[in-house]
Amino acid sequence: MNGTIRVGNLFGIPFYIHPSWFLVLGLVTWSYSSGLAAQFPLLSGGLAVVLGLMTALLLFASVVAHELGHSFVAIRQGIDVKSITLFIFGGLASLEKESKTPSEAFWVAIAGPLVSLLLFGSLTAIGFATAASGPLAAVIGVLASVNLALALFNLIPGLPLDGGNILKAAVWKITGNPYKGVVFASRVGQIFGWVAVLSGVLPLLFFGSLGNFWNLLIGFFLLQNAGNTAQFARVQEKLTGLTAEDAVTVNSPVVSANLTLREFADRQVMSGENWRRFLVTDDGGQLVGAIAVDNMRSIPTAMWSETQVREVMQPIAQSTTVQSDRPLLEVVQLLEQQKLSALPVIRQNGVLVGILEKAAVIQLLQSRTQPNPA
Repeated sequence: MNGTIRVGNLFGIPFYIHPSWFLVLGLVTWSYSSGLAAQFPLLSGGLAVVLGLMTALLLFASVVAHELGHSFVAIRQGIDVKSITLFIFGGLASLEKESKTPSEAFWVAIAGPLVSLLLFGSLTAIGFATAASGPLAAVIGVLASVNLALALFNLIPGLPLDGGNILKAAVWKITGNPYKGVVFASRVGQIFGWVAVLSGVLPLLFFGSLGNFWNLLIGFFLLQNAGNTAQFARVQEKLTGLTAEDAVTVNSPVVSANLTLREFADRQVMSGENWRRFLVTDDGGQLVGAIAVDNMRSIPTAMWSETQVREVMQPIAQSTTVQSDRPLLEVVQLLEQQKLSALPVIRQNGVLVGILEKAAVIQLLQSRTQPNPA
């Protein structure tokens, strides 16, 4: 998935690492080992590197714990967690779907920061209780402070951060519309993104300083993801209330199983449409298969008048059809997941409605975006 490396499962959740994570791991290890060596001159270079690596791994373990917080709450709500991925900016828990209510969405969003705050409190307590000193105290202090920073950073009220999801849940609760919550929280996320970009660019322009370069990267990350999230939310809102039947192509490529191949060829040519594959129905209008123009090549032309479409058609699995009353948003997600360009749409009794194409969905979205004439 997008160049990531699967390293196993965590509590049954697929766990991935993006290659950029290894670069960050090396940089964090070098940074903390150098800091420990400078702070404790008597510490050997080899031990400083070991402690630096251990600190880096524990920091990333804290990020994983943060994502597991989101995941466990989602699982309690019946939401499948598709994966947890570590990448250059932290971690990401990929959920199968959104929560059903704003309160449930709030608890999924707040769970990660609460785990980070719990780790901060626990590490701080351990430091005081054990009266740790030397390099061990330094490691504990770093882990505690980073978990606090992780919680506070993620509580910034703008998508795609956890604080943005909390804000989204609040707007959803007030307006009753989840998509308005997403768009509003995305706008706030873009504002914070521009602030981060400016905080990185201005020192570079006026003072030649790269001290805030990380802010620049975070700003671009926020801008890109907040913008994409808002755009997707608008698409979701436009598709709300629509079903698969609403996007069925007019004059879908449908033929009767009783036609001869000669009749089929004549109608296909005379129709003027450039379809290469047709859905086949029986006398009751039920979907029984599909026939491609290339399938006719296996039958000699002289036998086309004696051969019916039903003898050449290919069966269609039930799993490759969708019910006419299924929400269009779910159908679009199905097309994306299975990398399909079209799906047959049938009613509960198996009667074919027509074919649903990606292109038709795009046209439908465009028509709903255009203002109505006065």
